[in-house]
Amino acid sequence: MPKSKVRKKTAYTPPADRKTPVKVAAAGPSPLPYKIVMFGLMLLGLAWLVVNYLAGDKIGFMLELGNWNFAIGFALMISGLLMTMKWR
Repeated sequence: MPKSKVRKKTAYTPPADRKTPVKVAAAGPSPLPYKIVMFGLMLLGLAWLVVNYLAGDKIGFMLELGNWNFAIGFALMISGLLMTMKWR
């Protein structure tokens, strides 16, 4: 069986129109108030739902809100969870 020809590969040269990459300084950890607000919103939303289930019929303004209590509780928790995307 005849031997196949070995092809010589050319060395890679980057295109001339591209700029050299710029190093970006790494961002430090999130400040403490950010973490407090983030976890606070998640816990406040959870507490809102628990209070709604346990004593929602005995608290006047929660009784008037009705099913909107679920929206409020979940909105608080989701806003805290969305904050985790920027947490470093």
